Amino acid sequence: MKLDIILAGVGGQGILSIAKVIGDAALEAGLYLKQSEVHGMSQRGGDVQSHLRISDKEIYSDLIPHGTADLILSVEPMEALRYLPYLSPKGYIVTNTKPYNNIVNYPEVEAIFAEIKKQPRHLMLDADAMAHELKNPRGMNMVMTGAASKYMDLDYALIEKSIKAIFGRKGEAVVASNLATLKAGRDFADAQ
Repeated sequence: MKLDIILAGVGGQGILSIAKVIGDAALEAGLYLKQSEVHGMSQRGGDVQSHLRISDKEIYSDLIPHGTADLILSVEPMEALRYLPYLSPKGYIVTNTKPYNNIVNYPEVEAIFAEIKKQPRHLMLDADAMAHELKNPRGMNMVMTGAASKYMDLDYALIEKSIKAIFGRKGEAVVASNLATLKAGRDFADAQ
């Protein structure tokens, strides 16, 4: 088993929480994990990315080579495009459709979507709207985790267990809310 994931987004969108949830689920499954993170002025809306490498065999590098990522999980559509060179020919892109328009020359959203749709395996969803509908506006990242979980060779129950452990200290309501947004994302992916 090998799973190389690029997590991409903008500072404050919950990339590191996604990495923690997936990473803890992988460790709970008894798998090896290597992770690398880059925070590009994240407090000012800069890009944030994480390489997650999961395997049943020892992993020697924490960086994913170009053309080998099994999954790009992007919480911002333009950030999905930034990491396309990493995607394997058989890889999946799962991206949020809600742009984080923080630059003056942000490209036309429809042009970004057209580029993403050129990839044979892609899933696009408005995770922000789904999280708001579930009364958890900060849960967009868990919606995205749920949607991407369809394309990960990880037990979904372990992802849920990871959420319970990570958010447990914040109370049952926070745990339940994050589990609901996770499930909404997974249900959306399963329906496609």
